[in-house]
Amino acid sequence: MNMKMKNDIEDKAKRESIFIIGRVLSVEKRLVTIKVNKNKNSSHIIYDGTTVKNVSVGSYVKIAKGFVNIIGKVEGERISEERYFNRDYNKEETRINRVLDVSLFGHFDGTKFKQGIKEMPLIDNECFLLDRDEFAALHNFAGCDKRTIEIGGLTEEPAQRIRLGVNDLFASHIGIFGNTGSGKSNTLAKIYTELFSLYKGNENFKNNSRFIIIDFNGEYSGKKAITTEKEIYKLSTGKGGSERKYPITTDNLNKTETLAVLLEATEKTQKPFLDWVIKGDYLDDPTTFIQRVRERIEDICRTVLLDKKGNGLREGTIAELFSRILDIVDIASNNNISNLRDDIEINLHYHSQSNEYYWNRPVTSNFNNTNPIYDTYIAPIVDNAVFKTDHFSGLKLKIILGYFYAITRGFYNQEHIGPLMGRMIKKFKMLDKLVDIQDNAEWQKNLVILSLRDVNTEMKKIIPLLVCKQLYDEKKEVNGMTSLHIIIDEAHNILSTASQRESDTWKDYRLETFEEIIKEGRKFGVFLTVASQRPYDISHTIISQLHNYFIHRLINDNDIGAVEKAVAYLDRLSFQTIPILSVGSCFIAGLASDIPVKVDIELLPKEQQPQSDTVKLEEEWG
Repeated sequence: MNMKMKNDIEDKAKRESIFIIGRVLSVEKRLVTIKVNKNKNSSHIIYDGTTVKNVSVGSYVKIAKGFVNIIGKVEGERISEERYFNRDYNKEETRINRVLDVSLFGHFDGTKFKQGIKEMPLIDNECFLLDRDEFAALHNFAGCDKRTIEIGGLTEEPAQRIRLGVNDLFASHIGIFGNTGSGKSNTLAKIYTELFSLYKGNENFKNNSRFIIIDFNGEYSGKKAITTEKEIYKLSTGKGGSERKYPITTDNLNKTETLAVLLEATEKTQKPFLDWVIKGDYLDDPTTFIQRVRERIEDICRTVLLDKKGNGLREGTIAELFSRILDIVDIASNNNISNLRDDIEINLHYHSQSNEYYWNRPVTSNFNNTNPIYDTYIAPIVDNAVFKTDHFSGLKLKIILGYFYAITRGFYNQEHIGPLMGRMIKKFKMLDKLVDIQDNAEWQKNLVILSLRDVNTEMKKIIPLLVCKQLYDEKKEVNGMTSLHIIIDEAHNILSTASQRESDTWKDYRLETFEEIIKEGRKFGVFLTVASQRPYDISHTIISQLHNYFIHRLINDNDIGAVEKAVAYLDRLSFQTIPILSVGSCFIAGLASDIPVKVDIELLPKEQQPQSDTVKLEEEWG
C-alpha cells in the first residue's frame, strides 16, 4: 500500500469518526429514528480547524448502508428512556438517549444527489453528518452544464448559494405566496431580473420569448425594474384616460363570450341577443357601412311610425334611438341629431282617433299618412350625418341598431334586453380609455408591463382577462419554439373563487380561461406565474397545477392549508414554520429544486426594487 492511499484511508477514517452521529434505531416506511451518540450532543463539532454545525432539527443526515448513502432530513428530536442492568452496582438503571426522527427523501449516486429511495436502511446502520462537498452537492440543483440564476443563500447556511436552472424554473408554472410585507414582490422581481440580466443582449431570447406582467398596483413600472428594455402601459379609467392604450384585436372583442362578460349579459336572453347581433354581417362591409346604417335607421323609424301602436311601440322609441347614437357621429352631426331628438320629443305625437302619428306644427299638424314624417323631418338629418367608422363606434352602432331593430320587429322583449344598452354605453366608454383596436400590433420589446394602478375595480377584472385570452389564443395559433410567460402580481384579484360582486357566468368564464391556460398552456409554450397574499382565494385547480413554489410567511390557517394541499414537495416541519418566516425568507419547493429549501432571497438594489415598500412614517412625519 503506497503512502497516498494510506493517507486517504486514514483521512476517511478520521472524517467518519468525527462526522458519525449515531445509528439507526428503527425503520418505518420513510420514517427512521436515529439514536445519537453521547459525544455528539453539542451544537458544533471541530473538523480540520473549522467548526461544523452539529445535527439538529432541519439538518440533513447520511445513512450508510454498505455502498449506498441514503439521505434524510431531521424533522424532530426527543429523548427516550432505556432500562439496563448496571453490573457495577448490581441494579437496574435508566439511560436517557437523544433520538432523532428522520424523513428519507434521496440518495447519492456517486457524488451526485438524486431524489427517491433505492434502498431502505437497516437497523444499526451508521449515520453521519454531511461534509462540505456532500452538502454542496445536495444543493446543486441544476448541474454544471446548465444555465442557472442565483436567487440567494440558505437561511441556515448563507454561504451556500442557491442557483436554479433556467429551464427547470421558467419552463414551468410558478407560484409565489406570502402575506403583505413578507418579501414576495422582491422575489418575483428577483427571479425575472436575474433572467433578463443573464440573457442581456441575446437576440434569440428577445425574438423567441415574450413576457407580460399584469401589475395591479403599479409596482413594476419603475425605469430599472426587471430591465430597462421594456414597454410600459400605464392604463387609466380617469378623466383623461390612458396616455398609451393596450392593443386589442378585432376578433378578440368581436366574440360573443367576450361581449357577454364585458356587458354582464344574462345567459337566457341577453347573451343570445348579442350572439345574433355579432353573427349578423349586415354592417360588416366597410364600403356599404354608412349606406346600411342609414337604411337600418330608416327601417326602425318607419316601423314605429306605421305600427299604430299594435305592438306597443311608442314615439319615445325613435327619440331613444337618436339619443343612443349621439356619441357615434361627428360634432356637427351630434348637434343636428340632438336637435332632431328634442324636436321628436316635442312635436311627434299619436292621434288615437285616426290611429296615426302626426308632427305638430304652428299652423296645421302633418299626419304621417299624407306627408310621411320620416321623409320630411328625419331623413334630411340622418342622410347628412357623418358616422364614426372606428371599430368601437362600429361595434356600438351594430349593437344599438340591432337592439332597436329587434324590439321594433318583435324579435326580443324590450324589458329583457333593454338593461344591456345602459351597461354597454358605460362599459364601452371605460374600455375605450384603456385599449386600442389594432389587428397587427407588434411588440417592440419582449417584456410588457401592464399597470392597472389607475384602473377602476370593474375594469381591473376585465382587462387582464381580455389581454391574457388574446395572447393565449394567438400563441396556440402559432405554436412553435417561442414561449409566452404571463406573470400576474396580486393574482387573487383575477383568479379568486370567492368574489361576490360578479355573476356566476362571468366568474365561470374567467376561471375557465385561466384554468385552461395552466392545464394546457405548457403544450403551447405558455407559462403562468402567479403571486398572491391570499392563496386560499385562488382556484384550487390553479394552485395544484403549479410546478414551482416560493412560499413566504403566511399567517392565515386557510392560506397555509391551501398551499399544504397543493404542495407535495414540502415536509411537515417546513409547513409548521411558515407563519414565523422572517422577511425575505421563503421555502422553495418544486421541479427546480431537488429538495425543499429555506432561502433568504437577495434584496435587489433600490432602483430595481418593485415599488411596494411600507411607508416609513417617522421619515414622512419628520
